[in-house]
Amino acid sequence: MDSDQEAAGIDPLVLGELLTCAANNLWLGIILFGSDRKVIFCNRRYTEMYALAPAQVRAGTPIRNLIEHRLKLGLNVRGDAGAYVRARTEGAVTREQTVQQFADGRIIAYTIHPLPDGGGMATHEDITEREELSARLQERNFQFDIAINNMSHGLCFFDANHRLLVCNTHYVDMYGLPPDRVRPGTPLSEILDLRFEAGSVPAMTREEYARWRTGVATSAEPTDSIVEMRNGRTFKIRHRPMPDLGWVATHEDITEQRKAELRIAHMAHHDALTDLANRVLLGERLKQALEQDRMFAVHHIDLDKFKAVNDTLGHQAGDILLQDVSRRLRLLARDSDTIARMGGDEFVILQTPISGRSEADVLARDVVSRLSAPFGLDGHQAVASASIGIAIAPGDGSTPEQLLHNADLALYRAKSDGRGMYRFFEPAMDEEAQSRRALEQDLRSGLAAGEFELHYQPIVKTDGREITGFEALIRWRHPRRGLVAPNSFIPLAEEIGLIVPIGEWVIRQACATASRWPSHMHVAVNISAVQFRQAGLTEVIVGALAASGLDPQRLEIEITESVLLQDRNGTLATLHQLRALGIRIAMDDFGTGYSSLTYLQCFPFDKIKIDRSFVSGVGNDAGSLSIVRAVAAMARGLGMTTTAEGVETDEQRDRITAEGCTEMQGYLFSRPLPAAEIERRFLSAEAPVRPDRFAAA
Repeated sequence: MDSDQEAAGIDPLVLGELLTCAANNLWLGIILFGSDRKVIFCNRRYTEMYALAPAQVRAGTPIRNLIEHRLKLGLNVRGDAGAYVRARTEGAVTREQTVQQFADGRIIAYTIHPLPDGGGMATHEDITEREELSARLQERNFQFDIAINNMSHGLCFFDANHRLLVCNTHYVDMYGLPPDRVRPGTPLSEILDLRFEAGSVPAMTREEYARWRTGVATSAEPTDSIVEMRNGRTFKIRHRPMPDLGWVATHEDITEQRKAELRIAHMAHHDALTDLANRVLLGERLKQALEQDRMFAVHHIDLDKFKAVNDTLGHQAGDILLQDVSRRLRLLARDSDTIARMGGDEFVILQTPISGRSEADVLARDVVSRLSAPFGLDGHQAVASASIGIAIAPGDGSTPEQLLHNADLALYRAKSDGRGMYRFFEPAMDEEAQSRRALEQDLRSGLAAGEFELHYQPIVKTDGREITGFEALIRWRHPRRGLVAPNSFIPLAEEIGLIVPIGEWVIRQACATASRWPSHMHVAVNISAVQFRQAGLTEVIVGALAASGLDPQRLEIEITESVLLQDRNGTLATLHQLRALGIRIAMDDFGTGYSSLTYLQCFPFDKIKIDRSFVSGVGNDAGSLSIVRAVAAMARGLGMTTTAEGVETDEQRDRITAEGCTEMQGYLFSRPLPAAEIERRFLSAEAPVRPDRFAAA
């Protein structure tokens, strides 16, 4: 027993037992061997690890036996097994650390420690679970890296000290940061410096941005921010605080999304063709102008001849015209004004603010002047001109709807007064509009209620004064207004499209009535330009003839040159169809338009009706007499009949007869009368034989 043992009072045998007990309770397998490569000692953990019986590892057992036993257990070795055994049982013992893997999946860390006497000690640690855990962690880290680096957003984690914990490559790329300088532990301030160098920061100073970003970082509340960068990109940053006072943030590049949203918002508030404001944006601007409580003007602009451009040159030319109109209006408006396209050929200028009505007057005058200048349309030239109605706020309305309505009323007055001009709203216009609306409602209900009737005026030969037929003229017997003259309701019926069903009724009624008359008498019916443009007119006329049994040669259609102004080719095709059926075609109000002679060249009319404005002056106006003489001579040369309208005196009758007119009609012979009265006076057995006494009758 040495001095230390004696001092401690420990028996060597007891000490040995204690050491053996301690070795047997280690988690490591331990084996001691001498310089002869034979076992001196091994603990219990070693035998358990390799499933050895005590007899297999007793003192003096060669180490070779133990290595060969491990090989039998499925130890994986490289190369020849014998060479592996010899390398570990021959020569000097050297320090070695290695990892043994077995076929059953176990992994054992194996370390040899040389001892002074030439022997050694080997430790064996089963690290299977640890390695599996490490592998799982590595796999998870790998998956995490893949996940965050394949995100469509930039991602970054910072700790409570504002130092970077982790970020993905997308975060680095979207801010243009150098990857080698963005590592775990990098301070936020340094990253901000790098972003300023790259220009991927908003339009702030570094101090302003650092102050704002630090405020977000230290906030305990989640924050979503839209940040527009100096380089033109727009990022959406979602900041989320962590319990440990750090934070995680995602950075999404929404530049294209933002552009798309702005485009959609622009499209929702602007006209696609002209890029002017639309009704929605105009309504918003009107509300804003009213809230400012300042004077402003609303100009409602309508192009007078746009439809003619569309019909003659096509819709592409019409679109070019509208775009050119918008450019001209932009040159006249101020930055504070709003120009809107309301649809079709209607525009509105919100002129705000104005100091008085005179400013609105100047702008309206300039618009009328500028839009009266010719437009160049792909090699063609067109004149549109414009009419304008103006409402002044706040006097003419306290809501956007009221202002637009009153400007529209003023526009209607400008168009009624001759077009190509402007008018300011007046309260009386609203009363007129209400009266017009009431008349429109009565007109619609009147057709359904059967309030319309036809009166007929005789058409007389100039040579023998014999009646050749009658012109059918519509009348409206209103339950309260009495008998309403055609010029009081026909223009309105044309404007609202009601002339089409009214015209169809006239054709059917006139054919049915004329079918009762003597077979040599015809009936003349006026066809509106609006009615003529509707598809199916020929079918309506054919249906009326078939239902009444009237010979088509007894029906005469009267049109004015306005019928030929639009869709000339289509109109001529319809006229030829009617002529082929045997129906006679007459040009009414000849001489009052601009192109009457031109139209006589393009279609062989059967009759020309000389307007009453020329007939009334044949007795005292040499010009009127010359026109009547020329028209009569031209008609004879073309083989056409001429009818003089509005004959009221014997002198007029004698003059037009002397000039060679074929027929005449007017109050001298008879006013328009209901069918029953016509038949009683002129078609019954008691009717006078000579129509000289028409007036007396």
